[in-house]
Amino acid sequence: MIDNYFDSEEYSKIDFTKTKINKGEYDNCTFTNCNFESIHASNIQFVECEFINCNFSNTIVKDTAFKDVHFINCKLIGIKFNEVDAFLLQFSFKDCQLNYSSFYQLKIPNTKFINCKLEEVDFTESTISNSLFDNCDLKNAIFDSTNLEKSDFRTAFNFGINPEENQIKGAKFSRNSIDGLLINFGVIIE
Repeated sequence: MIDNYFDSEEYSKIDFTKTKINKGEYDNCTFTNCNFESIHASNIQFVECEFINCNFSNTIVKDTAFKDVHFINCKLIGIKFNEVDAFLLQFSFKDCQLNYSSFYQLKIPNTKFINCKLEEVDFTESTISNSLFDNCDLKNAIFDSTNLEKSDFRTAFNFGINPEENQIKGAKFSRNSIDGLLINFGVIIE
C-alpha cells in the first residue's frame, strides 16, 4: 500500500536534508537542483522520473524503486544501488559522477552511462549486458564475474576488464582502449 502518490509534479531547489522527503510513489516527476545528500530515501518509488543537477551523494536507497528513471548531471557518489528494489529496475545516467558506488549483483541490462565518472564503482557479479559506456571514466572500476555481453565500451577509458573472469562476448571495444582488456596479463602495449 502506498501512503502518498505524487503525479507529474516538479520539485526545484529543495534541500531534503532540511525538508523531509515524503514516502510514497513519485510518478513522472522532475527534480531539479535538489539535495538528497546522506538522507534516508528508503522505500520510495520513483517511476518515470527525472533528476537534473541533484546531489545524491551517500544517500541511503534501501528498497527504493527506480523504474525508468533518468539522472542528468547528478552527483551520486557512494550510492549502494545494490540495495535498491530490483523489481522493474531501469535507469540511465548522463553527465553524472558515480564514483565509489556499488551495482553489486544487480541485473541492469540496457543501461546507458553517458559522459560519467565511474571511478572505483563495483560491478561485481552484475549483469550489465547490452549497455552503453559512452565517454566514461572507469578508473579502478571493479569487474569480477560481470556479464558485459554486447555492451559498448568503444569510447570508455581507464578500464581494466579481465576477459577470463567476465562475460564479454559481443562487447565492443576500440583499438585505442584494447590495453584495458590485457592489463591483467602483464602485456606491455606501446
